[in-house]
Amino acid sequence: MKARGDSKGPLSEINVVPLVDVMLVLLIIFMITAPMMQHGLGIDIPNVSARALPSKDEPQVLNITKDQRLILNEKTIAPKDLKAAIQFLFANKDKKEVFLRADKDVPYGFVVRCMGTIREAGVDKVNIVTKPLDKNE
Repeated sequence: MKARGDSKGPLSEINVVPLVDVMLVLLIIFMITAPMMQHGLGIDIPNVSARALPSKDEPQVLNITKDQRLILNEKTIAPKDLKAAIQFLFANKDKKEVFLRADKDVPYGFVVRCMGTIREAGVDKVNIVTKPLDKNE
């Protein structure tokens, strides 16, 4: 094939076939990984009869899993690093509030130690997240 005329210069048209190939591969990768990105934490929080607390700022949530792992805003941290992480999180904020979600099977003493550490870090309010009671229970 020759370009216009008999010139032997470079062809100035974009080759679209490799671009389409790359886009199809990226689409397939996205379709495979998208369902895997929807994950949650297996925390079974206790049921209580109380109303929800209003909050204006984005909530800072500390999750405590059944195996006593601490997850602060989707980042796993060690219990010994909790105080430093909380202090760093609230370094430039006036309203210091943490929502604590603990699995109902976590020992009470561990939850209370975490609450104490959060208070030592200078947080004004520690709210415990629960589920509403079922009417059937």
